[in-house]
Amino acid sequence: MTVATDHPKHASHPAKSPMGLASLARALRHRNYRLFFFGQGTSMIGTWMQQTALGWLVYRLTGSTVLLGVVAFCAQIPVFCLAPLAGVLADRTDRRRLLVATQTTAMLQATLLGILTLTGVIAVWHIIVLSLVLGLVNAFDIPIRQSFVVEMLESPKDLPNALALNSLTVNAPRLLGPVIAGELIYRLGEGMCFVLNAASYLAVIGALLAMTVHHHRRPAAEKSILANLKEGARYAIGFTPIRSLLMLVAAISLLGMPYTVLLPVFAKNILHGTSRTQGMLMASIGAGAIVGVFYMASRHSVRGLGKILVMACCLFGGALIAFGMSRLQLLSMALLVAAGFGTMVQMVGTNSLIQTLVDDDKRGRVMSFYTLCFGGMGPFGNLLAGGLAGAFGAPVAVMVGGTGCILAASAFASLLPRLGRMVHPIYVKMGLINDGSLLGKGRNYGDLTQEARL
Repeated sequence: MTVATDHPKHASHPAKSPMGLASLARALRHRNYRLFFFGQGTSMIGTWMQQTALGWLVYRLTGSTVLLGVVAFCAQIPVFCLAPLAGVLADRTDRRRLLVATQTTAMLQATLLGILTLTGVIAVWHIIVLSLVLGLVNAFDIPIRQSFVVEMLESPKDLPNALALNSLTVNAPRLLGPVIAGELIYRLGEGMCFVLNAASYLAVIGALLAMTVHHHRRPAAEKSILANLKEGARYAIGFTPIRSLLMLVAAISLLGMPYTVLLPVFAKNILHGTSRTQGMLMASIGAGAIVGVFYMASRHSVRGLGKILVMACCLFGGALIAFGMSRLQLLSMALLVAAGFGTMVQMVGTNSLIQTLVDDDKRGRVMSFYTLCFGGMGPFGNLLAGGLAGAFGAPVAVMVGGTGCILAASAFASLLPRLGRMVHPIYVKMGLINDGSLLGKGRNYGDLTQEARL
C-alpha cells in the first residue's frame, strides 16, 4: 500500500476566493477566529515584552552568553519532551478548555516573575525554574493551539489564510512589544514588562471563553494514550512529504533560530547600544515577519510552496551570515528584516502544507511533531549557539547557523520532484487540480505532477 494513494482527504472544490483586502483577511469572517485573532494579538504584545526583558535581565545579572543559552534551553526543552503527549490530548479532549488552562498558568508564571523582579530578589535560579514552568505550558499550548485553528473556522478552505493570520498575531506585536519593553527597561526596569505581560493574558482567555465551539467526536479517545502516540508517530514518519517538511523545520530551528538568544550580545557589545537597541533589533525581525505574513496570506493555494520554502530558507541563512558580519545598527536592522521575512514564509508555508496534507483525526498529533521540530530543537540550538558564542564570539555563532540553514534548504530542494509526485493524488482529491480536465487536454502524468508541484 502506497502512502500517496491511500491518504484520505476531503474532495471538496474551493469556492471562488474574495479579492483585495478581504482576501488577505478572509478568515476573520468567522466569529470564533475573529475573537481569537484580537485576543491572541493583544496577549502577544505582552509576550514579546517579557521575552525582550528576560534576555536583558539575564545578561545584566550575569554577563554570560552561555547562561543566555541555558535559560532559553530551559524554556524550550519541555517542548521536546512533552509535545507528542500534548498532541494526543489535543486529539482526545476539548481543545478550548486545554487552552484556557495553559493560558491561565502562563499568566501566573508572568505574575510571579514580575513580583520577584520588582521586589529585587530575583536570581538566575528563579529565572531558570520559571523558564521551565513556561516551557511546560508551551509544550501543551502550542500543538493544541495549532490544531484548534480548524475548529474556529466554519469553512476549512480558509485554513491556510487563518494560519497566516495566526503568524500575524505573533509578529505584528513584535514590532510594538520589544520597543515598549526597551523603553520600560530603560525607565522602570524589567519587572514592569513581566507584570504587563501577565495582564495581557486576560485578553486571550476572555476570547476563548466567549467562543461558541461545537464539540467534535474524538475517535482517538477510544484507544490508549500509548497506542495514539505510536499511531501518530507512524503516520508522521511514514508519509514522506510530511516527514521531509518536519526535517526541514527541525534543521532551521536547530541551526538558525537561536540567533535571537544572542541579540542582547549584539545590542550591547557588537553595536555598542542599550536595551533600546535590542528592542529595535527585535522589532526589525517583526517588521520582516509581517511582510512575510501578508505575502503568505495573499496566496490562495499551497501549490508551489516547496520552491518558495527553499528560497525563504536560503534568504534567512544568507541574512544571518551578513548580520554576523555587520557592525552598523541600520544595516543590522535591515538584515534582520530580511531574516524575519524568510523565517515567516518558511514557518507559515511549512505549517500550511502539513495541515493541508494531514488527516483530520491525526491533526493534533502531527502538529505536536511539528511543535517538537520547531520548538523542541530550539533548546539544543540555544546551547549550541551559546557555546559557540562563548568560544568564538556571537558573530561566528550566527554565521555558522546561517550556513547550516542554506545547506538544509539545498537538501530539501533535491527532494522536491519526488515529493511533487507523492502529493499529486492528494491535491486531486482536494480539488486543487482537476485530474480529468488536465488529461482531457492531452497532458500526461508528468504534466500533472508538475501541475501539482509541492
